[in-house]
Formats: sequence, structure tokens, C-alpha cells
Amino acid sequence: MSSCPARHRRLRSRPLLVPVLPALLCALLGLGAPTAAADPAGGADAAGGTSGARVARLYQEAARASEAYERGRLAAAEQQAKAARIQRLLALERQRTHALHRDLGRLAREQYRGSGGLPYAAGMLLAADPEDMLRGSRIAAHANLAVDNAVTRSRTAARRLAASEREAAVARRVLDRQTAALDRLKKSVKERLGQAQWTLQGEADQAVAAGSCPGATRPDGPEEPAPGPWVAPVEGYQLSAGFDSAGAHWSHRHTGQDFAVPIGTPVRAAGAGRVVRVSCGGGFGMEIVIAHPNGYFTQYAHLASPAVDQGEQVRAGQRIGQSGTSGNSTGPHLHFEVRLTEEMGSAVDPVPWLAGHGVAVGDESGAGAGG
Repeated sequence: MSSCPARHRRLRSRPLLVPVLPALLCALLGLGAPTAAADPAGGADAAGGTSGARVARLYQEAARASEAYERGRLAAAEQQAKAARIQRLLALERQRTHALHRDLGRLAREQYRGSGGLPYAAGMLLAADPEDMLRGSRIAAHANLAVDNAVTRSRTAARRLAASEREAAVARRVLDRQTAALDRLKKSVKERLGQAQWTLQGEADQAVAAGSCPGATRPDGPEEPAPGPWVAPVEGYQLSAGFDSAGAHWSHRHTGQDFAVPIGTPVRAAGAGRVVRVSCGGGFGMEIVIAHPNGYFTQYAHLASPAVDQGEQVRAGQRIGQSGTSGNSTGPHLHFEVRLTEEMGSAVDPVPWLAGHGVAVGDESGAGAGG
């Protein structure tokens, strides 16, 4: 990257070049080395740890890859706009060059006609009057100056034209390589994440079948503070089965709100409280129940991995587990309940309850499944 400023200075000496093109090239080259990150030998899959930790790391890597891809996409769109502007400038330069060549021809014809069909030099030598000779000399000097200026402008325009064409071609090649690398990175992360998600779900199913939950899989780094005292339990969801809906999967009516999200999506505590249950088995699969100071309880079911232990105090927005499809579930989602007691049978509709606590719940993405 240290060579980029020097190259930028050299390119700025070319008058027609768009000044931001060198900076764009440096920025694109500085987005990182996606192909290295996409190598499983050096990525999150080789980092060890539990399946839940690997899924969490891959989600972070996927987020970084998406950010890099978006930066590349925006840079490509910006470069396309610049290329279009350069093409318009090139068209103008071509018109100017063509006009200059016409001017050169016109000046030559006027010079010939103004001397009665003789070149100015011959006319001056044959002039009988010194005044005619001086006048011819001035005309000749003026004509030569005009011709010299026109030739200089024509050559300058041609150099600008060639430099701009070269610069645009370089920028396009860099963008093509960067876009291809980012696309490979996204595909690699997606493939590895898919494999890790179903490995995690397989382990969750085994734990539920055995009736024994695995230990808590803690986040690697510090978490962002919650925006308020209450939050939605997941992000990037689509609402699926709602409260009190009927279906063949429930012995009575549905007792919560389902948030359709991929396996391994971080599940957050809706509010501060104490974990009163971390259990595996039954229709809810892997579940967590939190008691809140306002007397209500929230339940998070069909998980793939817990991130807290029973008896632990949690903050609003703290990650308490990862979503899955354990237990009686038709696909990856989070089953979320708000209860008056710790046990089922005392649930209230979570959506208006959350709205009453300042949390608006609505579809955020195009995910699917529920149950």
C-alpha cells in the first residue's frame, strides 16, 4: 500500500484523469485478501472449539465478508459511474481533436488564398512595397502561431485521451479481480457455515435425545450493549407461527411467537433477569427460561446451543444461546414465549407485550420455517 500515494502523485500530473481513480485502486487493493480468508486450513473451521463456537465465528466471518462485498459492490458502482463520465469526456476530446484537424486545414487554405495562390514566404519575397512585406510578415507570424497552438492542443488532447483510456482499463481489471475474489469468499463462508450449522444441530438433537444439555458456549468477545431495557430476542428474522394459532404440531393452540431464523443465529435475552431453566428434552427441545424483575418470565425454545448456565444473571440483549430446530420443530426458528409463571400454560401474546415494552416486532427478512 505504501506505493499507492506515489503513484497517485504521478497520475495527478495527467490533466484529464479523474483524480479519485488512483485512490479507488488503492482502496480496492486494501480491502484485504479474501482468498486467504476463504482457505479452510486457516479459517474458523480449523480454529477448534465447540460446534457452537465455530458457528458463532463463522457468522462473524460471514458478516465481515458481506461488509467487504458491499464495499466492493459500491466501489464497482462508483467506478462504473466514473467510467461512464470518462467515456463522455473521451467523446468530447475526440470531437475537439477532430475540430482541431479541421482548423488546421482551414488555416492552411486561408494562408494559401490570402497570398493569391502563393505561399506567404514567396509573396513576401516578391512584394514591391516594404509595407506589403511587413504586412505579409505579420500575417505569416500570426498564421504560424495559430498553427503551432492548434498542433499543441491536438497533441495534448491525444495524450490525455490515451492516458484516460489506460487508467479506465486498469480500474476495470482491478474491479473484476476484486469482485471475483469477494464472490469466492462469500461462497466459501456460506458452505462452511452450512456444514457447521448442521453439525451443531446434530449435536443438539443428541443432547435432547439424551435429556442432558451441553455446557454454555460463551461469545468470544464483548457484546454490544442493548439499545434499551427490552429487545427482540433475535435479529434478521421473519415472523412465522403466531400466538394462539392452531396446528397439527401442538396439542392445544400455539403458546408463543415463532421467529424464523437460520440455525446458529444468536438468541438474546429480551430483558434483564435470572436464568431459571436450561433444559433439554420434550417438545420444546433445548430451552431457556428467564425470570424478569417485573414478574414475567420469557422462554426461548428449539435452541441448538446454550450460552448461559442456570442461575446466571443476564442483561437485556445478552446472548443466551443459538437458535436451532430441536424438539417438535418443522424447521430452524426460535419459539419465544412470555409467561406469568415459569411453567407453560400461563403464556400471553408476546408481540403486544413486547410492543408495550417499547419493542416493535415485524418481519425483518425473508427467512422461513416455524413450528
